[in-house]
Amino acid sequence: MEIARFSERFVRDAPDAIIYADAQGLIQFWNRSAERIFGFSEAEALGKTLDIIIPESLRGRHWQGYRATMQTGNTRYGVGETLAVPAMRKDRQRISIEFTILPFRDDAGRMVGIAAILRDVTARFEETRALRRQLAQGSTPPPAPAAG
Repeated sequence: MEIARFSERFVRDAPDAIIYADAQGLIQFWNRSAERIFGFSEAEALGKTLDIIIPESLRGRHWQGYRATMQTGNTRYGVGETLAVPAMRKDRQRISIEFTILPFRDDAGRMVGIAAILRDVTARFEETRALRRQLAQGSTPPPAPAAG
């Protein structure tokens, strides 16, 4: 398989969501896992702002950081650093996601957009929260199921 076809298929069919937004925060790429995780089809997401997946209470802080990154080229998050935040599905259900970002620059070094690789970690987040509650209440968690 040639590398261009491999790259295209890998990005489109990756098990994690891959989203690319331009300098204005408009979604320009939305893969199949983004559809699965967030519930928006590619056609519904392309050209929309990232607000479709950002809970309203977090939008102000998000856009402040996004604009600063686009203007300066600097982000407080290093490439490969994993961030954990709440996100929102099309049905308005809040989920927990972890993601990494990859800034994109033009040939002159100016920021032109950011790609994000996102994973739904809601189940793990809920399990951890339940365990913390049990520990805080002094009860012991149930034993882990036997491997088999």
